[in-house]
Amino acid sequence: MLHTDGNRRLLALAGAVAVLAVALFIRAVADGPLEQNSGTALYASLIYAGVFVLRPRTPPLVAGALAIAFCWLVELSQLTGVPAYLSERSLLARLALGVAYDPLDMWWYPVGVLPLVAVHLALRRKG
Repeated sequence: MLHTDGNRRLLALAGAVAVLAVALFIRAVADGPLEQNSGTALYASLIYAGVFVLRPRTPPLVAGALAIAFCWLVELSQLTGVPAYLSERSLLARLALGVAYDPLDMWWYPVGVLPLVAVHLALRRKG
C-alpha cells in the first residue's frame, strides 16, 4: 500500500506520464475534433495529476476543483492575448498556455478531471 508522500508523488508522476503518452499517441494518429477535444481533456487530467505531484495528500475533490479552476484560469487568460504572445516565442508556452480562447474547452476540462476524481474516490473507499 502506498502511504508515503514520495510514493504518492511517484504514482502521480507515473499517471502524468501515462496521460502525456496517450495525448501524444492520439495526436500522432488522429486529427480534427478528436485531437483537439481529447487534448483539452487530457491537459486537464495532467493538471489533476500535477496537483498530487506538488501536494500528495490533497483530497481528490479538492484536487479536482483546483485542476478545473486552473484550466479555466489559463483558458480565460487567453482572452488577454498574453498566452498568444508567449506562444509565438516558445513551444513550451504554447503547450502549457495555448493560443486562443475556445469556449468549448471550458466544458472539456471537467471531462478530463471528473472521471479521475470518481475513480480516485472509489479507490480510496476500497483501500
